[in-house]
Amino acid sequence: MPNSNTIKFVYDDKIVKVKNPDTNQTLLDFIRTNLNKRGCKSGCDEAACGACTVVIGNYISEKNDIEYKAINSCIFLTPNLNGKQLIVVENLASKNGKLHPVQDALIKHNAQQCGGCTSGFCMSLFAMFKSHSKFDDHIIKENLSSNLCRCCGYQCYVDACKSLNNKKKIDDFSRSKKDTIKLLKKIQKESIVLYKDGKKYFAPRYVSELKKIIKKNPDATILSGGTDVGLTITKERKDINSIIYLNSINELNYIRRNNKYIEIGATTPLSTISNFIKKYYKDFALVLERYGSLAVRHQASIGGNLGTASPIGDTLPILLALDSKIVLDGRKKKVIPINSFFLSYRKTKLKKGQFIKSIYIPLLPKSFFFSRKISKRVDDDISSLLIALSAETKGPLIKKIRIAFGGMSDRPKRALKCERILLNSTLSDKIIDKAKASISEEFSPISDVRASKKYRTMVAMNLLEKAMIEMKQKQMVETNVRN
Repeated sequence: MPNSNTIKFVYDDKIVKVKNPDTNQTLLDFIRTNLNKRGCKSGCDEAACGACTVVIGNYISEKNDIEYKAINSCIFLTPNLNGKQLIVVENLASKNGKLHPVQDALIKHNAQQCGGCTSGFCMSLFAMFKSHSKFDDHIIKENLSSNLCRCCGYQCYVDACKSLNNKKKIDDFSRSKKDTIKLLKKIQKESIVLYKDGKKYFAPRYVSELKKIIKKNPDATILSGGTDVGLTITKERKDINSIIYLNSINELNYIRRNNKYIEIGATTPLSTISNFIKKYYKDFALVLERYGSLAVRHQASIGGNLGTASPIGDTLPILLALDSKIVLDGRKKKVIPINSFFLSYRKTKLKKGQFIKSIYIPLLPKSFFFSRKISKRVDDDISSLLIALSAETKGPLIKKIRIAFGGMSDRPKRALKCERILLNSTLSDKIIDKAKASISEEFSPISDVRASKKYRTMVAMNLLEKAMIEMKQKQMVETNVRN
């Protein structure tokens, strides 16, 4: 495929071309500086407040349609915009000045307040308006979780959302959708190679291209969602001199299922995974619904979570407990058990010249699965502690068990000693107490701003007991059904 040094995106009903953009410039800075649109605000520069929220339109070829998602522009790099549609708050009103239904609803319900967060809320509501035919309490809460209001006036935003149920979903964007799709189709094919001020950026379209680029640039930073890597630029104020962006490769964004496992491509967003996985592992989906905000989940990917290997990465203990396998590719394809993937703090078995291609999650319909996330806030917060447990029983005996914790070690880690105590045991009070005691022997968590060592240890023990109680209740139900 041909390469280009020019990114192209659709903005305000036109194709915009930017030759050799700064490879480290955030979309927020581009919007405010290059486009001179100031409705998008800088609040935190770490995707925590939502003041910078914009909406990205992605062309979905299988549906010949546009998918609208709210994202945090403060951690989204400008070159990543290639091939997409950009919508900012200034674009919502019609050319004749008529307000969009979302804007009208915010005014009627006095939801503008101080104005600092208003544009971000407006864009989150716009994405919700374009993505759902009706808005129930769950959808409203999920979409509003992306934005923080410092005036503490959330009810007016909720009322504005509910009022939109009575509005027709026709707006200028739906009227011009066919024309927008034509424009997006024109800019879908090219791979991007940028060289600017000694920095390099690659956005291949195919895995075959990716392998060649990684081979020639083994020290490059692999970028997917950027919810973690982006902070290097915005918070640490460091340059990333060589970037390989994966999310232009459609081959890496998928979910497939057979009778044995679910296979998820590395760049699949966590918001997509959450909607799919709830049918098989309800607690997995519930944890994902508390992973950052919806805007963060639209950007964050399963491969990015694995690659950054944070000890408090929410998906990682779950994948450990489910005995998942990781597919590594590059010079040679390799499938490895996730239990051997994490080596130490943010260190993995991923070598130079390799990338994460996908992950296999076994389907365990006969297993008991339990997972809980503990954090200071319910929504949009980082874990203090996370537990995941998967077990199979035969009668009163535990025949298989895997327990994993996040936030209890320098990496996501299995509780092997605890597993050995519970294996082939019945869930008596004595065994449960012994298993709980092993947590403090096996783990020595740190104290930090999120939790103390004592708190983490105590909560881990209590969550283990809660899991055992729920497993015991399930056993009793199954016994009664058989009898």
